[in-house]
Amino acid sequence: MKMIWATWRKNYIQKETIPNSECVFCSIAKEDPSDASNLVLYRGVYNYVVMNLYPYTSGHVLIVPYRHVADYRELREKELTEMCLLEQRIISWLEKAFHPQGYNLGVNLCRVAGAGIDSHLHRHVVPRWKGDSNFMTTIGEIRVMSISLKDAYDQIKKQIQEESNEKTI
Repeated sequence: MKMIWATWRKNYIQKETIPNSECVFCSIAKEDPSDASNLVLYRGVYNYVVMNLYPYTSGHVLIVPYRHVADYRELREKELTEMCLLEQRIISWLEKAFHPQGYNLGVNLCRVAGAGIDSHLHRHVVPRWKGDSNFMTTIGEIRVMSISLKDAYDQIKKQIQEESNEKTI
């Protein structure tokens, strides 16, 4: 087995959370007028969809419950149902905007499982393309992004608007 050392990640995995600091997801949930500046794509009844500021690939989005909850088992049925239905819609939006060849869907529960924000549960939807991951991230400490956050936001938002227009016709 080959081993790749990524010792630069030590700072991330050992990072302490600041007690009594406001949750970034709760803060975004409250700020409806600033959706564009916070890269909020869509607001549902129980969850909202936002661009990931630290994406694995272009178009990486998060589904976040409005309610501050860390434990997956504490999600209410309506929150969980809407979250899953939003996954389906996001896949359609991403398909039309970027034509990815696959997707990663998932939740990182707790910091040791990779959750950067472990106090507020969120689901990842990550579009994938052949060759979108390579040595640059692990060896070069560089992530190559082919589409800016703003451009990805605009392209996905356009798909959401078109879907909305189709339903009103």
